[in-house]
Amino acid sequence: MSGTRSSWLIIGARRHPSAVLLVVQLLGVLVYPAMEDAPGGRAAFEILGIVVLVLAVFSVRATPGLTWLSILLGIPAVILSLVDAFQPTVALVPVSAILHAAFYFYAAYSLLRYMLSDHEVSTDELYATGATFTLVAWGFAYLFVFVQALSPNSFTAAVDPTADRTWMELLFLSFTTLSSTGLSDIVPISSYGRSVVMLEELAGLGYVAMVVSRLVGLTVARRPGP
Repeated sequence: MSGTRSSWLIIGARRHPSAVLLVVQLLGVLVYPAMEDAPGGRAAFEILGIVVLVLAVFSVRATPGLTWLSILLGIPAVILSLVDAFQPTVALVPVSAILHAAFYFYAAYSLLRYMLSDHEVSTDELYATGATFTLVAWGFAYLFVFVQALSPNSFTAAVDPTADRTWMELLFLSFTTLSSTGLSDIVPISSYGRSVVMLEELAGLGYVAMVVSRLVGLTVARRPGP
């Protein structure tokens, strides 16, 4: 019975890689806070990030995106994640951040092509809608890390305003900006920080207008008439 269940899980993951990617990313949002201050938490954080990268590569392979380009961007990001996990180096932070951002944006672009390539809405495309949103949020969060590394004190907060913002704080800023909820207590105060936030606001509006509305329209149009 357990073997059959495992087979079904593997088949399901192959049919819906976007669903697996989405679930792992959402689980990451829940477990990242426990890793921040725990012993060995940084290593666990980076390992989880590597899992997300590998799943993203797997998801991109199922789309019209170029596999070799995703691997070309993903491998250096994975290597730098491992280096940062076991031997943190300040000089590598901006390099790692920009590589991660480029990879996540490329993966999001590939999933967008996958969703917009036909006029029918599959189950995996619905999962890809959520996965693409989270990929974009991750990409902008790494852009915030990049900005903060090059220009310290680019972001402030109600708690400990002069400190560098943590990964969870920047990811929270990214999600609230992309979704236009405006709930974030993290505020960009440098020109570069504000520029990136404005770009993410436009990306969030464009995503809802172009992708979500299209999928809703196709889903409604597919329903049989009365």
